[in-house]
Amino acid sequence: MVHVNIFDTTLRDGEQSPGVNLNQLEKLEIARQLERFGVDIMEAGFPASSQGDFEAVKAIAQTIKNSSITGLARATKSDIDIAWDALKDAAEPRLHIFLATSPIHMKYKLMKTPEQVVQTAVDMVAYAKQRFPHIEWSAEDASRSDLDFLVQIITKVIDAGATVINLPDTVGYTTPEEYGRMFRYIRENVPNIHKAALSCHCHDDLGMAVANSLAAIENGVTQVEGTINGIGERAGNASLEEIAVALNIRKDKYPFTTNLVLKEIKRTSDLVSRFTGMIVPPNKAVVGKNAFAHESGIHQDGVLKNTLTYEIITPELVGVKSNDLVLGKHSGRHAFKDKIEQMGFTLSPEKLGEAFTAFKQLTDRKKEVTDEDLFTILTDIQTTTIDVKKYELVAFQVQYGSANLPTATVALTTPDGDRVETACTGSGSVEALMNTLESLIKEEIHLTDFRLSSVGQGRDALAEVHVKMTVNGTPVSGRGSAQDVLEASAKSFLNAVNRVFFNQKAAVKEPAL
Repeated sequence: MVHVNIFDTTLRDGEQSPGVNLNQLEKLEIARQLERFGVDIMEAGFPASSQGDFEAVKAIAQTIKNSSITGLARATKSDIDIAWDALKDAAEPRLHIFLATSPIHMKYKLMKTPEQVVQTAVDMVAYAKQRFPHIEWSAEDASRSDLDFLVQIITKVIDAGATVINLPDTVGYTTPEEYGRMFRYIRENVPNIHKAALSCHCHDDLGMAVANSLAAIENGVTQVEGTINGIGERAGNASLEEIAVALNIRKDKYPFTTNLVLKEIKRTSDLVSRFTGMIVPPNKAVVGKNAFAHESGIHQDGVLKNTLTYEIITPELVGVKSNDLVLGKHSGRHAFKDKIEQMGFTLSPEKLGEAFTAFKQLTDRKKEVTDEDLFTILTDIQTTTIDVKKYELVAFQVQYGSANLPTATVALTTPDGDRVETACTGSGSVEALMNTLESLIKEEIHLTDFRLSSVGQGRDALAEVHVKMTVNGTPVSGRGSAQDVLEASAKSFLNAVNRVFFNQKAAVKEPAL
């Protein structure tokens, strides 16, 4: 059985998804869950891209001990220096350097000759080797590169100190047969390839990212890169949860092992979906809500007789649980603390008290409190900052009827501690509420997206709202949950605005690029 390392880039490539905007606390919470999931390497971000990303990578490097933390860098000394400052406290720091190798990228993007590209790659790997014990070098757009040129440059960067060679399908162009053949060619023609591990990184533009990744593994790759839920630029990346389950279910075809804890898949998927605001499609493999649903009468009959007739993956394998009552209104603090620890959360005494209060308030209004409800409460508490000035909702009221003009009245406290109140109208109750909130806030706001979903099932399910907007020209996202749709809407709006204050505090200055 050959071991395959899992390289997760949810916090770097995944965060590049349009509209995704994670703050440092959210990145830390995802990083902790990825560590529980068992990823070997975690790409925490691109430290040179902004001060906010630098601080997030640094915090993750200082916190996570059971996964190797890496950061992305362009082939420049300044990027490498900044990455080292962010990663030097990691238990096992590593650097990920990339440089394009395809003719179209070298000519039109880099405007360098092939010889210049080789020299740059060698020089920067050698420079990084002075500090980093592990260096991954990526040939950007490798799947559209000349194979003999790849042989040449890979040979030289390994001699310069690269320990991992990544050949990404950057634009999702290749096919499984082509991608596997490329790795086979490299293994057979690079004389020093035994000194480095081979890695694959696939995008899903043609819907073949997972298939291409599995083809790479079949052809000697011992590190596979991807993201949770397959998020990422354009059509996204290879879904790590799909690769993990495929390797497990089809051991007869893929005799490979990983360190992933499969029962953590659903929780990891839910956390990433909640923080990014990217809803998992119902028909998504492995983690979609329909993944284990059977509507056809023939299918239902077969599953009742023997689940193996139509169910090749058990819900328990990936951590899917039934929504049974977990805690009730008479549950005490000790039982609550035990439960959230079982769910993988570690809260400070102050946040534990805040979460317990929120839980008790929910039990007064909701008959059954499920794991999904607790998950929503805990992720909100865990990623809420208490030392940043922000807008807070005091009260609101909405008047709406089929024959009346919807009107919302809202009272807020401002970051300066003042109480403000006003009323506005709109074409609907939600618009009236949003118009009122916008009129009370000093910043220039433009709402671009509004999405509503339920947490769990039943008429008493929590409502969850995700919004996207620009605040003073800066794109930002927000989320809010409550049993009332309008309250959840108000919370999501204020959450997005308050993120600006948090990000301003984190981004004291921009690092040199």
